[in-house]
Amino acid sequence: MQARLIFILSLLLLPLQALAEPSETEQMAVGVAQSWLAQVDAGDYAASWNNTSSLFKNTVDKQQWNKVAQDARQPFGDVVGRSLKSATHTTSLPNAPAGEYVVIVFDSEFSKQKSATETITPMLGEDGKWRVGGYYIK
Repeated sequence: MQARLIFILSLLLLPLQALAEPSETEQMAVGVAQSWLAQVDAGDYAASWNNTSSLFKNTVDKQQWNKVAQDARQPFGDVVGRSLKSATHTTSLPNAPAGEYVVIVFDSEFSKQKSATETITPMLGEDGKWRVGGYYIK
């Protein structure tokens, strides 16, 4: 009886586990986001700006991004750890043109802020490459 109950419960939980696994598209975007975050973590804001989408570059120039990123990250200190909370593929976002996006949320820990949330939104460019189109930390 107990073995059958465990088997039934595992069948019920199986669809939930499948939903938690990012799709291939989401996994690709997460990889791009992690590489981009490594540049930001290292303080290489110029390189991180170079790896953003044209939408991002048209909104914030390189010099502005250097200042904004530095000001945003300094209060948090060095990154201690980061874990993927969610990755959601979408074709529309508020105040953004139609396109392919993946909204990625990381639970992050920093030396001066034990609990933070980072949201990174890579978007698919016309050249077929994913690049970061937005970043928010709180």
